[in-house]
Amino acid sequence: MLARTAAPHRARLADLPVLAVAVVWGGSYLAAKGITTAHTVIAVLVLRFALVLPVLVLAGRRRLRALHARQLRGAGLLGLVLGGIFVLETYGVVHTSATNAGLIISLTMIFTPLAEAALQRRAPSGAFLAAAGLSVAGVVLLTQGAGFTAPGLGDLLILGAALARTLNVLLTARMAAVRDADSLSLTTVQLAAAVAVFAVLAAVPGTGDSPWAAAAAFGPAEWAGLAFLSVFCTLFAFFVQMWAVRRTSPSRVSLLLGTEPLWAAAAGIALGGEHLAPAGLAGAALVLAGTAWGRRAAAA
Repeated sequence: MLARTAAPHRARLADLPVLAVAVVWGGSYLAAKGITTAHTVIAVLVLRFALVLPVLVLAGRRRLRALHARQLRGAGLLGLVLGGIFVLETYGVVHTSATNAGLIISLTMIFTPLAEAALQRRAPSGAFLAAAGLSVAGVVLLTQGAGFTAPGLGDLLILGAALARTLNVLLTARMAAVRDADSLSLTTVQLAAAVAVFAVLAAVPGTGDSPWAAAAAFGPAEWAGLAFLSVFCTLFAFFVQMWAVRRTSPSRVSLLLGTEPLWAAAAGIALGGEHLAPAGLAGAALVLAGTAWGRRAAAA
C-alpha cells in the first residue's frame, strides 16, 4: 500500500520541474525576440549553444568516449537537423510575434503522428484528423491579423521549424544507430554538430554580424536574455527531461511539455505587450484545443 502511494507521489514531484521546462520554453520565444535581430540570428545561436556545450562535454566526457562510429554519425546527422530547426525558429521569431511562434510550433504534435501514420501506411483515426483540422484552422485565424491575407514570412518559417521538428523526432525514433546509446552523450554530439552548422553559417558573407561583434554590442539586458536561453532553455531543460523520463512516463512528460504554447502566448501578451484581435484569440484557443485533442487521440 505504501509503495503504491509513493509511486504517484514521485510522479507528481517529477511533474513540477517538467512544467517549469514548458514555462521557460514558452518564454524562450519572447527572450529570443528581445535579443535577436535579422542581422544577429546566427551570432546569437553560436553564443547560446557554445556557452552550454563545454558543460555537457565535461559532464559526460567518459560516456562520450564510449560512443562508436555509427552512433557518432547518427547523432551528428540529428545535430544537423537540430541546427536547421533553430535557424528556422530564430529567424521566424524575429519576423513574427512570440505568441504566434509558440502556437504555430505546437503543430509538431499534430504533424508527427500524421507522418508516422504515413510511414506505417495506416490511416489515422477520425478523431485525430478532426483535431488536426481544428489546429490548422486555428493557425489560419491566428496568423491573419486584421484580415485574411497570406501568412507572413515569420509564420511560414516557424511552420517550417515545426515540420523540421517532426523530421527530427521520426529520425530519432527510427535510427537504429542511436537507440541504445547514452542520452547525454548523444545530445552533446547533436549540440556540437548544431554549433558547427551555426559557425559555418557565421563565416558566410552576408549572414549578419559575427558572434564577437554581437557579444560586444550586448548590454546587461541582452546578456540576461542570452543566459536565460542558454542556462534555462537549453541546459536546465535537457537535464530535467533526462531526470523526469527516468522517474515517470514519456507520455506524462510529453503531456506537460505540450503546455509550452500556452506559456508562449501568456509571455507574449503579459510581458511582451503583444495583442490578439478577437479572430486571433479564437485561433489561439483552437490551436490549444486541437493539439490537446490530437495528443489524446494519438495515444488512444
